[in-house]
Amino acid sequence: MSIRISNLRLRFDEPESELPGRIAKALGILPADLSQWRILRKSLDARDKSRLGYVYSTEVRLESRDESRLFKKSSHTGGVRIEPYIGEVYREPVPGSRPLDHPPVVIGSGPGGLLAAFILAELGYRPIVLERGKSVRDRIHATRLFDGGGAHDPENNYLFGEGGAGTFSDGKLTCRSSGPDVQRVLEILASHNGKPSILYDQRPHLGSNRLPAVVKALRRAIIEKGGEIRFDSLVSDLEIRDGAIQAVHVQNERIAASAVILAIGHSARDSYRMLQRRGVPMEQKAFQMGLRIEGPQSAANRYKYGPEPLEGILGPADYTMAVRGPNTERDLFTFCMCAGGYIMPSVSAPGYFCTNGMSLSNHDSPYANTGLVVTVETSEFPGNDPLAGIFLQEALEKRAFEMGGGDYGCPAQRAVDFIAGKTSSDLPGCSYPRRTFSADLREVLPPSVAEVIRDGLPLMDRKWKGKYLPDALLVGPEARGSAPVRIIRDAENRQSPGITGLYPVGEGAGFAGGIVSAAVDGLRSARELIGLFARP
Repeated sequence: MSIRISNLRLRFDEPESELPGRIAKALGILPADLSQWRILRKSLDARDKSRLGYVYSTEVRLESRDESRLFKKSSHTGGVRIEPYIGEVYREPVPGSRPLDHPPVVIGSGPGGLLAAFILAELGYRPIVLERGKSVRDRIHATRLFDGGGAHDPENNYLFGEGGAGTFSDGKLTCRSSGPDVQRVLEILASHNGKPSILYDQRPHLGSNRLPAVVKALRRAIIEKGGEIRFDSLVSDLEIRDGAIQAVHVQNERIAASAVILAIGHSARDSYRMLQRRGVPMEQKAFQMGLRIEGPQSAANRYKYGPEPLEGILGPADYTMAVRGPNTERDLFTFCMCAGGYIMPSVSAPGYFCTNGMSLSNHDSPYANTGLVVTVETSEFPGNDPLAGIFLQEALEKRAFEMGGGDYGCPAQRAVDFIAGKTSSDLPGCSYPRRTFSADLREVLPPSVAEVIRDGLPLMDRKWKGKYLPDALLVGPEARGSAPVRIIRDAENRQSPGITGLYPVGEGAGFAGGIVSAAVDGLRSARELIGLFARP
């Protein structure tokens, strides 16, 4: 019999080794009689600063016993709940029967592409992964040179290369959905140089220093299972004939393909334009745009933990907020909060500038930063072109590049000065690795977005009792949180309408928003591909 025991609590200073005793007490058995058990969920309860602690949900396997007595007892054991547990099972795909004359091609090695390739390789489909950038090792070298003031490499940077943009993000593995597909993705990541706790932490996090090892391990696994990964392989064209994919073109090479996983990522603007020329159906999609705010990590710690210095035990505090100002019906909300993190340039092409955040697994920066974003609706786009949202991003990012001195400097403004409508006479310290420039950040935002941020910031400060804004710095723009375009696909077979064999996936296709959701999306499309085609 498998049961779930929920609402087990440990004080923040109690070791996890105490958990078996709490489980045994809830069941009315001796700890020695507890055999098979595992943590299903772990979360920090910080609602009451005087009772900080962790809350657990666990699965326990027991020999058959008086179930009615056990479950009747459950609701009377200090809030602990005991109930039957039947976990959802991941559905392994069964290979289809349609002939597949060539190995499937995966365009892009971000989370969507990598997980799709892994599933395909695991089932014997020998995928070919085409990545426009370089290996993660070369990416690390290139980003360090860039951070130190070096030139920008348009094919080897924070956005392009092995692992995609997620490799140099915060490494968050949170996902709004759940279920066996999400669990399968987390299991794959955990078993490839991840860490076991990502399987049950409420807010699993690997950090940008650990993600490269996971990416390399997945690459090795794909190759060991018969797949192939090619770097420096920008797909310049798709060959579509008679309503079906025929081949992909990489520079002067034609690669025959009748099944393609399209996982280009949300910043491959040249690829979007190529797809538009080839008649791949796309549509405008609302996306998030705003600024990034940075302040002392110590302020976030005091906001969440109270006066006690608990960050040494619990780690640097994170936070989320959402507010709606009095003069607008639109929400301002935090996005991709990086505790103990760094502001980084999210730049994919020369002449543009955009920000993002990242943090390492030990959260060792004295700063905390998060995106402050507003949803930009398609009605605000400049025209009806499917790529109009990209045109809006490009116009504002080009302006930000110019404001930053034309050398990837970061436009910045004190939060209190942004509200007051004046440029800052001086700027506080900042984690951005290159230079910061004092600027009026309203110039890198649509006016409606600037208004929402101006009205919402005082409300956020009120939640922190006046301690959020005094030392806060705004930088921007923050425009790459989601794609402003969706590559249309059929809801059932996940293929592009009218183009058999083309499977758009991930953030770039407009169907995901984060590492895990993109990976799940790639997994599901790989499963549909497998269910249709026989092994090549």
